[in-house]
Amino acid sequence: MEKLSPYHFKIATEEEEFEAIHRLNYRTFVEEIPQHAPAAVPRLVDKFHAQNTYIVCRHENRLVGMVAFRGQRPFSLDEKLPDLDARLPIGRRPCELRLLAVEPTHRHGVVLRGLIGFVANHARAQGHDLAVISGTTRQLKLYRHLGFEPFGPLVGGPNAQFQPMLLTLENFVRKERGFMPPAQRSTSITAPANFLTGPVEVLECVRAAFSQPPVSHRAAPFLHELEAVVRQLCGLTNAGRVGILVGSGTLANDVVGGQLKLEPASGLVLSNGEFGERLIDHARRWKLTFETHRLAWGRPFDLAAVAAQLDQRGKTGWLWAVHSETSTGMLNDLNGLKRICAERGIKLCLDCISSLGTVPVDLCGVTFAAGVSGKGFAAYPGLALVFHHHPIPPSPDQLPRYLDLGFAANEAGVYFTHSSNLISALLAALRRLNESHFAGLIQAGTRLCRELRAAGFEIISPEEHATPAVVTLALPPTLDSLTVGRRLEQAGYLVGHASEYLRRRNWLQICLMGCWAESALTALLSELGRIRATVSSSR
Repeated sequence: MEKLSPYHFKIATEEEEFEAIHRLNYRTFVEEIPQHAPAAVPRLVDKFHAQNTYIVCRHENRLVGMVAFRGQRPFSLDEKLPDLDARLPIGRRPCELRLLAVEPTHRHGVVLRGLIGFVANHARAQGHDLAVISGTTRQLKLYRHLGFEPFGPLVGGPNAQFQPMLLTLENFVRKERGFMPPAQRSTSITAPANFLTGPVEVLECVRAAFSQPPVSHRAAPFLHELEAVVRQLCGLTNAGRVGILVGSGTLANDVVGGQLKLEPASGLVLSNGEFGERLIDHARRWKLTFETHRLAWGRPFDLAAVAAQLDQRGKTGWLWAVHSETSTGMLNDLNGLKRICAERGIKLCLDCISSLGTVPVDLCGVTFAAGVSGKGFAAYPGLALVFHHHPIPPSPDQLPRYLDLGFAANEAGVYFTHSSNLISALLAALRRLNESHFAGLIQAGTRLCRELRAAGFEIISPEEHATPAVVTLALPPTLDSLTVGRRLEQAGYLVGHASEYLRRRNWLQICLMGCWAESALTALLSELGRIRATVSSSR
């Protein structure tokens, strides 16, 4: 939550905030500015309410100001100015600001400047560099002071006239020191659009949850939130249990490796990318008895060949594989792996670090699965997740204390120091996941691959085996991935290029994890095309 004492600025998330928004909307645009007809109940729900993101100002726990952000066309101004695009600067990525309202007793400039400062940062983070607004003619001087410039004729009725106005990012930058809340002045408004596998961009509600004061891991509020996170995770994955530790995905896989160390039988580790190779490294460091099944990076597993190797090697107790191979964008066949393991009574263990939150994952039939709080869940990194179905006894004589999943699972409460901030943030992030989230990601990933292929780029993973969340490009020798990645970063787009395995292969990654904007993705593709054209013309 952005703070300007005694005012607090945030994105509205609570029901009572939305109710206050409807009532402030009525007081402003019915009673004060007669834009709408009076109603029996003094509340006005905006016709774009479902699409609006509301930035609000609270004072002494009361909502005193608001503005609505929309990036989706058509804008309300499109209805009033049919030739809107012809009136806007060429090449811009516009959004619309609406319902700017402040309670009369708080109209001394601070609230209005804070609202505009906050929403401008939010708009830039969503990939926009121009805002349009219908400014009431009663406040044109103030709008101009904030950096808005008029364009087009007046719109609205005789009793409620509005001037179409625009605010460019450049104008905002010039004026930000004058009207941006002090708590935001140290924050760059030109933060790049994030298309990395991690850390990813998070929603404001996730930031707000993380920013709350820390709570003891033995306190009831923390335990209630932890239980809620466990319910959400198990419900999302069809898993029976999940252990949550403070750490990374590497820790989660180490915990799985520790459980496999307790198995009497040997195993098979599959690899068709960097993270399959890392599973092999985990197995070696745990001194497990195992064989490997390796394929070229970006090549899907032939499950018949995997089954044949299992049958040839005799008694196999477990199989360890990566579900979504982050290095190549490959989505390995989870159902097929389940089937061949179930047919042979083999325990299936998975690295689901990049698939959780990006595609539906059903862990029924999976013995152990590793995950993390960041990446596809779009929360902060720092929590290692280990999913399992069966009760696990402690192994105090065989496993290190922190890597003993059974020890943690059998303790009443939470034995080790935990992070209430990370748990709160993860809970806020998990609550946004639903079927439409996954469907939207598939649609965006399909469009991204289609446009990249049409532009002549080579995508590593074949379309029928690709995850929608990670697209790995093999650049031609004429393009250096490190140079292209750095130039994209300078242009305002973070993409995968710095990892050693990407540099070595001249690969570039565009990832749709976390929060990102369609307009920013479109602009990224345009910038990538411009960079390629510039390099080609210079040769």
